[in-house]
Amino acid sequence: MGSSQMKMLSGFNHNIKIRGKTYHVQTEDGGKANPQVITNVFLGGVILDSVRWPYDDILGKPSWQAVLKDRMEAQHLEEIRRLLAGEITPVEEKPGDR
Repeated sequence: MGSSQMKMLSGFNHNIKIRGKTYHVQTEDGGKANPQVITNVFLGGVILDSVRWPYDDILGKPSWQAVLKDRMEAQHLEEIRRLLAGEITPVEEKPGDR
C-alpha cells in the first residue's frame, strides 16, 4: 500500500480496575469516510465519556499518519488520566446525584 493511500490506524484498548469496577477505554480511527479519532470510556457497556477529534485538516500532509497516531495515543492516555483522577465516574457517583 502506498504512503499516499489512506487506511485506518489500529486503535488502543485498555481495561482499568478502579474500586472494584473494570472500566474499558477504547480509542479508534474513524477512517477515510469518517476522519476522526474517537475515544470512549465504558463501564458495563455504558459509555461514560466520549471524546472526538476530527483530523481532516491533516489528511495528505507529510507524515500525517505519524501525527494521527501520536494524537490517538495522546487522546487515549488523557482519558485514562481523567479516569484515574476521578474526573470520569458512573452517573450514580457524580456529586449532587444523591
